Amino acid sequence: MSQTQYTQELPLRKRIQENPRPALVWGGVFALLLLVEFGALIGMALATLEFFVQVVGGILNGIVDLTGLIASAESAIDSARTAAGQIPTLLSRDVVPNQGHRTAAGGWEGTFLGLSPGVSWSIRFVLVYAYLFFFVYWLWKGYDVFVRHYRYADWTPRDDVVERLRDHRWGQFGFVVVLLFIGLAMFAPTLAPITYQDDTIRPYGASFEYYDEGSGEVLETNHGTANLASASSGGSNPENTVSIGEYDDYGRFHPLGTLPTPGGDLFTSLAYGARVSLFVGLLAIGISGFIAVFLGLLTAYYKGLADLTAVVVSDSIQAIPAILLLILMSVVFSDHWIADFYNGGLLIALVFGFLYWPGIWRAIRGPAMQVSEQEWVDAARSYGQRSTVTMRKHMLPYVVGYLLVYASMTIGGIIITTSALSYLGIGINPPTPEWGQIVANGRSYVTTASWHIALIPGVLIVLVVTAFNALGDGIRDAIDPQSDTGGEAASEAAATGGGG
Repeated sequence: MSQTQYTQELPLRKRIQENPRPALVWGGVFALLLLVEFGALIGMALATLEFFVQVVGGILNGIVDLTGLIASAESAIDSARTAAGQIPTLLSRDVVPNQGHRTAAGGWEGTFLGLSPGVSWSIRFVLVYAYLFFFVYWLWKGYDVFVRHYRYADWTPRDDVVERLRDHRWGQFGFVVVLLFIGLAMFAPTLAPITYQDDTIRPYGASFEYYDEGSGEVLETNHGTANLASASSGGSNPENTVSIGEYDDYGRFHPLGTLPTPGGDLFTSLAYGARVSLFVGLLAIGISGFIAVFLGLLTAYYKGLADLTAVVVSDSIQAIPAILLLILMSVVFSDHWIADFYNGGLLIALVFGFLYWPGIWRAIRGPAMQVSEQEWVDAARSYGQRSTVTMRKHMLPYVVGYLLVYASMTIGGIIITTSALSYLGIGINPPTPEWGQIVANGRSYVTTASWHIALIPGVLIVLVVTAFNALGDGIRDAIDPQSDTGGEAASEAAATGGGG
């Protein structure tokens, strides 16, 4: 691999000016990738902003009455999101529509190029994931461009980490499945064969046309009525269920079949349920990871009383039964604004963030203690460098790798625990979809023609949790050159599960 050599130290901007072509080519393609999805990206950014406005506003509202200001901010954000929704995007339902109706001649009207809804949806599905994988590949290509053309050193320890990760098939499997899961959550509005609003939120508020074979005419109904008539009701008669890859009597294609009453689309519920799981997992791991790193660096640097206090507090928190705490918090905050987010999803994420930081802190405490004893840390102290600077520059980079390992394994435990709580009826509340909740709704249909209701989300839960553990195992083996890559280590990681 050829690499540009630099004989003197130059800022990155100067290095790019001396050899602009690789950066321009990469930047041009990257800008194009963002441009074709600009409307969707702006919508996601505004949705995130709205979430923070609601959270911060809810906290401050208990101190100062900001109801009017918060309402104005939310209204402005909603207007901006509506405007962003008008921006054409490549991966949208309007570009490749899949909802249409049959014609008397046997064709389809309203679908992409007159194709059947199943084929139209499949094209959109493939386009979404092709875009996602190429986007990730191009990010990797950007790192490769930097290494080849703009990096000073011929070699860094990171090169060995990347090389070990290239050969770690078990970790690569985990990465691919996790990427599929994240794509399902991010592109849920595009991937869903039926919009979430029509399928779950306001099924009786939107109508659509369908071809009635009995009368030979195109009639009109709403999704709520069609859902009731298309519910998978179990039993031994396959005619009483809409199963995998089938159409209902209203010409709507269901890639994974339908649910019990009110008979919503299973794939739509799984896609938006992935959003809930990802939200809970990322927020919980973000909170617990931040606390763990902060205390890990603090206790490793100062030791003594600081370390003893953290040990006592972490032991006390780990002694609290998680389910009892969740039940208690659900009752205490039942009428609070926190319980309204994702119908309990935010509350669960906050509780998990509080419960999981002791485990992560203990996992990174050892490496933090180890690096705090290194000569460069003692040298920084002797030269009078501030403690915060020493922790940030000389200790944090060493700890981050271990944080990624344990965070990726813990997030799988958070997802499966959230599903288990929803299965028991104390997790995410309807109508917000959640995978464990879907399994609970379909458990009485396992031995019937509607077996898909519980089996598919159950398999997805196992697959995603295993993938997060596999990814964590791959990162661990890549960071630690003494660990085994793949093989027995991979088998052990799969068997032990993670974080829960």
